[in-house]
Amino acid sequence: MTAELTEHRLRSHELLRGGFLHAFRDDVRLPNGGTAVREYFVHPGAVMIVPMLEAADGSVQLVLERQFRYPVRQTIIEFPAGKIDPGEDTLACARRELQEETGYSARQWARAGVLHPTVAYSTECIEVWFARELAAGQRRLDEGEFLEVFTATPAQLIDWCRSGQVTDSKTLVGALWLQNVLAGAWPLQWQAMP
Repeated sequence: MTAELTEHRLRSHELLRGGFLHAFRDDVRLPNGGTAVREYFVHPGAVMIVPMLEAADGSVQLVLERQFRYPVRQTIIEFPAGKIDPGEDTLACARRELQEETGYSARQWARAGVLHPTVAYSTECIEVWFARELAAGQRRLDEGEFLEVFTATPAQLIDWCRSGQVTDSKTLVGALWLQNVLAGAWPLQWQAMP
């Protein structure tokens, strides 16, 4: 970290402690010696999964979801994702969320990386996982969770990103990763699951 850019917390004030989000307003010392106020949410972290159904001919279908997102009052196209439970390993979370939301389990997993979707006002980080050798099973949605699972080709997803049908930041990042993985530019280290 570059010292001349670092802001130092002077005081912290809790604004909200909800069931999911925790909000703070901090007074900070700026690099030039001045002060400022920073408001932000503390988030438990999440995972996103890029599930790939591979056909015998080498073609790939992606498992995606449509879900109504209340804050933006829209049905959004997304890759499966979910919040990390306290003390939960990110791969365990990815495996759980894929099965709960889509019904699929995967025999092969690869961690791609991490993204910070809203760095200006949240601590949220999302680990990106790829899953393949999928097997269909039964979904176990959370109480009050409603979503539609469907498949699309990588080309369809990229076109929806270009046209603005896909606006979810994590899915846009997942599409970028997917393009580079499929092109061989960003190789993944796959691991088998029992």
